[in-house]
Amino acid sequence: MDKLRSMPVWRETLITRIIQGCGYSSILFVLLILYFLLSEGVPALWTAEIDSLFAFRWYPTESYFGIWPLVFGSLIVTIGAGLVSIPLGVGTAVYISEVAPAWTKEILKPMVELLAGLPSVVLGFLGIQVLVPFVRRFFDLPTGLTALTGAFLLGMISIPTIVSVGEDALNTVPKSYREASMALGATRWQTIWGVTLPAAKSGMITAILLGLGRAMGETMAVMMVTGNAPVMPAGFQAIVEPIRTMTATIASEMGEVASGSTHYSVLFLIGIILFLISLVVNVIAFTLTSRKTTRSERLLS
Repeated sequence: MDKLRSMPVWRETLITRIIQGCGYSSILFVLLILYFLLSEGVPALWTAEIDSLFAFRWYPTESYFGIWPLVFGSLIVTIGAGLVSIPLGVGTAVYISEVAPAWTKEILKPMVELLAGLPSVVLGFLGIQVLVPFVRRFFDLPTGLTALTGAFLLGMISIPTIVSVGEDALNTVPKSYREASMALGATRWQTIWGVTLPAAKSGMITAILLGLGRAMGETMAVMMVTGNAPVMPAGFQAIVEPIRTMTATIASEMGEVASGSTHYSVLFLIGIILFLISLVVNVIAFTLTSRKTTRSERLLS
């Protein structure tokens, strides 16, 4: 009997240790990735000239390793994708969760999940065949391979992620929040804007960050529709000019560069910059979502 009573405790302890190991392993993997990036990328700081690294020209054949055109190219495309995907993604998530009838939800939800699973290279082909000619004709440009095309395509790629995660976040808001707001005389839209969305703020921010993270980390689609030209953006005109992102640079050049060369180290340095940008974004998100009181809690308290 004692042996039988001790078995559940033993199994519970084992399962707890396995779960703890999984949690610690994720931290270990991140640290190993960071170590690998630092070990391969930091040597670029002394093998390449500092003035060359922080210049405005990327032409590794002649030892020009200016990373600013790549950084600004990635930022322009990501910000543009956010301007497209955040309003449409959040609005669609609100519609599916709060407004749409049951039969519409049953249609839209699987369609969104299907779009989220499409390979990015397929969306890149669609961008080349449909979006690029449209941008070229509409803006009367020499080419449709521009930052605007990349931003719009990446925005479309990010929308399914924002919708899927955002809709799940809205569904976790207790029904009592909505009922209490309605009982106080608020309309449906006042309840959505003033109670439901603030209550789901943490999940919505997570959805937006996941969507923007996919946009920033996208490689093939952005290579196919942005022109892949490492030139420094100049003013507002840059949105309709070809650019190159950091991810596209790593993908297009890593397979041809000599291991251990300066060019090789600079590509890993670009990877470190991407890692740091992701870290900063996540820290900001954690700060925003860790506030003790939300607007909805104050309204219902």
